[in-house]
Formats: sequence, structure tokens, C-alpha cells
Amino acid sequence: MAKKQGTKGTTGPGTSTIAQNKKARFDYHIEQHFEAGLVLEGWEVKSLRAGKVQLVDSYVFIKNGEAWITNALITPLLAASTHIKPEQNRTRKLLLHQYEINQLIGAVERKGYTLIALSIYWKKGRAKLDLGLAKGKQEHDKRATSRDRDWSREKQRILKAGK
Repeated sequence: MAKKQGTKGTTGPGTSTIAQNKKARFDYHIEQHFEAGLVLEGWEVKSLRAGKVQLVDSYVFIKNGEAWITNALITPLLAASTHIKPEQNRTRKLLLHQYEINQLIGAVERKGYTLIALSIYWKKGRAKLDLGLAKGKQEHDKRATSRDRDWSREKQRILKAGK
């Protein structure tokens, strides 16, 4: 039997995207990407497989030399076990190498960067988080991004109609 590929889009060979934070790319300039593992409970993994996750208001912080994600909403399934009380917005630990954490600490504390969760995806059967080191955009930057996006859409329409 062949290996099943994800249907929600791919981020690389053997990976499939579960959820994306599209608002983050509009609000921030993403300078650098990091891949982090997630420490999850069993019901959370089942919910991820069902695609019941939202990253819109989530952010990452570093405390005591460890990376944590908060406000990532993982909705429990109705068939979750009855002996546990699932917490949707609990703070979850991220798995990163120590040198990556040190690099993130330096950027956040000294240079004023922000850590943003960009997407969650499967990689070799494990849930991974695409973490972005970002600087906030100002209002005129957001307008320029919107204008560029609209122009590229209009350009595609013109080219399509011209064929």
C-alpha cells in the first residue's frame, strides 16, 4: 500500500500543512524561519489530524531557556476521552536545539524581534511548527503589501484575458 500524501498542500517532500497563520505574513516582515517540534497530548494529535487548529492569535515566548507557544487553539474532538479535561488554549512547549534558542533569545531581547507561529505541518509523522523571527510592519507597509497583491491579481486577469 502506498504512503498517503496530505491533501491540504505541502511544504516540502513528505510533509503536509495542517494550518497556516496568513495574518502573520500581512502584519510582520518575516526575517528567518525555524522548525520546532511540539509537545502534544494524545487528544491534540487526533485534533491536528482532523485539522481542528487555529494559529491566528498565537505567539511564541521564551521562558527559562525554553520556547513556548500560547493562544494556539486546538479544538478537542467530540470523541475525545471522557477521563480527561481538554484545554484548548493551553501553553505548549516547543522543541528546539539549544543554539537555536540562544539565537532567538538574542534576537528577541536585544534586537526587538517577535516570534510568530506561521504554520503547523506533518513531517515524517510528527507535528512541526514553522516559527518565524519577525519585525512588525507599519501601516504604510501593510498598504503597500495590499496594493502589490491587488496589482498582481489584476495583472494575472489581464494576461489571462489577452490569451
